[in-house]
Amino acid sequence: MVKYILKRILLSVFILFGVSLITYFLIRLMPTDYIDNKYAAQIANGSVTMEQVHEIKTIYGIDDNSFGGIIKGYFSWLGNTLQGNLGISFKYTRPVGTVIAENMWISFWMALVAFVLQTVVAIPLGVTCATHQYSKRDYTLTVATLALISLPSFFLSALLIKVFAVDLGWFPVQGLVDASVVHATPISEWGDKIHHLLLPMLTTLLLSIGGFLRYTRTNTLEVLRADYIRTARAKGLQESVVIGKHAFRNTLIPIVTMMAGILPGLFGGMMILERVFAIPGIGYMSYEALMNGDVPFIMGYVMFVSVLSVIGTLFSDLMYSVVDPRVKLT
Repeated sequence: MVKYILKRILLSVFILFGVSLITYFLIRLMPTDYIDNKYAAQIANGSVTMEQVHEIKTIYGIDDNSFGGIIKGYFSWLGNTLQGNLGISFKYTRPVGTVIAENMWISFWMALVAFVLQTVVAIPLGVTCATHQYSKRDYTLTVATLALISLPSFFLSALLIKVFAVDLGWFPVQGLVDASVVHATPISEWGDKIHHLLLPMLTTLLLSIGGFLRYTRTNTLEVLRADYIRTARAKGLQESVVIGKHAFRNTLIPIVTMMAGILPGLFGGMMILERVFAIPGIGYMSYEALMNGDVPFIMGYVMFVSVLSVIGTLFSDLMYSVVDPRVKLT
């Protein structure tokens, strides 16, 4: 097991190196950068000359977009990163690590609650669809989940805002707190934040529940066709025991592989949803940084999510061997 983990960690180092290199090249090859965006109006009216723009780019280290200049900039960034310095964000003018650490927790708690609700709702519904295959219940849930899977996140977000926030007035339209209200206690402030986050979490739940439900349904159908399920039924066991004790436990084994994407999803934020609902999470911050060509922040964010993805994949492989004794890591 230890040898396997060490090999995976070594492989992960090469993966992260490749991800960082490709990402840095793509960012530097964008048609505009942070300085162009920041001084666009001054450049247009002539108050800032191109020579001054070039001097500012030199200060920020983004003046040379040739192959050699990008390579030099990448290894400069890599050297600082290996020393624990992710740099200063161009847009937020603060250390990248500090900005990520302060803003990822809103995304984390919102995604965590949505994931727990998704699991609690999707797994029982997936099992009941499989045990009542081709019934009205199965067809209804299948059609509903296909519709939810097909909807773009920004469209569903706008639809829910229109219905529940604008028409019914049950939830705030955007933001994390009501700026017009002065909270007397921390409890009332947290209550206001939860009220603002309910609609984004509902949107996340609706978008994610469909895929999880169908995955559970497919796995359960495969398990129900296994020989040991027929043997259990032939022994005269009650159907609830066959489903709950024999089928359900084995249905959960493949679902463990889905856990690889949970960790980066929890901390990485939801860029589109947070942008639509104006939630100042890490996804929203990264979107704004991307639109402004903030090289240090984008690199820090991408590597943060990449490390979480690598850890999540390794954790998934290890858990698979734990829940299924037939799987051995060699």
